Amino acid sequence: MTETGPSPATEALRAAAPVPDVPEAFAALVAEWFTARPGERFTMVLSGGPTAEACYERTAVLPAGAVDWSLVDVFMGDERMVPADDPDANQRLVREALVDKVGCRFTPMPTDGDPGACAAAYQTVLAGVVAGPGLDLVHLGMGPDGHTASLFPGAPSLDAPPDQLVATTTDPNGRNPHPRLTLTLGAIDRARLAVFTVAGETKREAVNRLLAGEDLPAARVRAGEVRWLIDGEARG
Repeated sequence: MTETGPSPATEALRAAAPVPDVPEAFAALVAEWFTARPGERFTMVLSGGPTAEACYERTAVLPAGAVDWSLVDVFMGDERMVPADDPDANQRLVREALVDKVGCRFTPMPTDGDPGACAAAYQTVLAGVVAGPGLDLVHLGMGPDGHTASLFPGAPSLDAPPDQLVATTTDPNGRNPHPRLTLTLGAIDRARLAVFTVAGETKREAVNRLLAGEDLPAARVRAGEVRWLIDGEARG
């Protein structure tokens, strides 16, 4: 399905000036949105990949008082169906780069059973968050093919119904290994802020395709606010 009308994600990308240090800009944004949070607690949905890892490592060393980590709840935006300590596990990256350093509450996606049952379990978790405090910040990356979270070009998960928050998925193009769980667009779009972090020349082609108006998965994000933290190499 192709969205009609201008894509908020693409329009936000067109307006985004390159930043000199993506992880630094991400950490500052987390502190900013924590301070402006509407409720007592602050809910973040995090991702995987080398840019995300650098962002979390920088966020973990924010100045004292910038974020009260005892008030932060962290969830995962997508996960590979691998053991929690597997090198390919996003939750392992998030634990090592941020959670274990700051001591916030963390609820990873389950991966130790049937994928459908794991998705249903996390659906229940996220439904409680959405109905309660809501999603303050969802952190997204973007692959060279334009995928975000684990929403791949041509995957049925892109067209999940609005009330489905978590889906099982695989990459139908075969570029990304492992069966996965992912937040759907219906979940991401409930966030107050969706922030993309994109760095490096390998992402430039996907960025250019978005700017040209292609219907890539990243273009379909329609959260309350969408921001891009992108470096000069990716922006071109």
